[in-house]
Amino acid sequence: MRVFVTGASGWIGSAVVPELIGAGHQVVGLARSDASAAALTEAGAEVHRGTLDDLDSLRSAAAASDGVIHLAFKHDIAFSGDFQGAADADRRAIEAFGEVFAGSDRPFVIASGMIGLAPGQVVTEADGLGPDSGAAASLISGAETRMANARATLALASRGVRSSVVRLPPTVHGEGDHAFMATLVAIARDKGVSGYLGDGSNRWPTVHQTDAAHLFRLALETAPAGSMLHAVADEGVPIRAVAEVIGRQLDLPVAAVSHEDAGEHFGWLASLVAVDSPASSALTRELLGWRPTGPGLVDDLEKGHYFRVDRPSRW
Repeated sequence: MRVFVTGASGWIGSAVVPELIGAGHQVVGLARSDASAAALTEAGAEVHRGTLDDLDSLRSAAAASDGVIHLAFKHDIAFSGDFQGAADADRRAIEAFGEVFAGSDRPFVIASGMIGLAPGQVVTEADGLGPDSGAAASLISGAETRMANARATLALASRGVRSSVVRLPPTVHGEGDHAFMATLVAIARDKGVSGYLGDGSNRWPTVHQTDAAHLFRLALETAPAGSMLHAVADEGVPIRAVAEVIGRQLDLPVAAVSHEDAGEHFGWLASLVAVDSPASSALTRELLGWRPTGPGLVDDLEKGHYFRVDRPSRW
């Protein structure tokens, strides 16, 4: 297949592109900068210059493709306070791809999230599909809009699009990850203590970058129209277990942080560190035969690559 990938040079995309090429697909990646274009060329992909806001450009790339994997999301503005704006841009791109693919039965796969869908419960692929499923909206402004985008993608199945959604856990880990785990490491270094909230028993689902990439390929190739999929390897890693590894690796004390002091200690990450949001991928594994083979989060942290001093966090 000729596959158009948005976000192709990002953290997930940089693993999806070689996964697709290794399986014999031809990849065309969206690039908004010279650096992104160079990375895609080096990876063996064709380059389509443009941005997520250039809808005509997205339509033309999709029209020339046999399938689309949409990974791009404006994380920079989302985490600067305009999550709603990022989600709105995502919706417009999804609508543009849906227009092109309507009636074609071509595959259209998007990335979405799962944190906060059912706090304290194990989230399954069946959760969060109703129009009133807005639990995450209380955690991140605009999060319900992104969930609505996922539902709109699934609804494209009724218009002749083989659409599917891959929900990603808050931590897609691996060497080179500069997101939440790297941020927690940076916070521990800055504060001189590796902290967790309360008793630290709240859990995050996780997946290794390469396992997530493999699931995106399976979704493109074989997922039935209207499939909700979960890229979850570790169902729920207690945040205290994460803090303990960070403390051991940095030779820092590990201590509980009160909810009252969470904002001061964790900054903008405080509300997310408090979330108990385990998730299952049982239905995804049964449907597509997906079997994660990468290291779990704790084992990956123990390898030490998150603790190199020259390794920045994204935020």
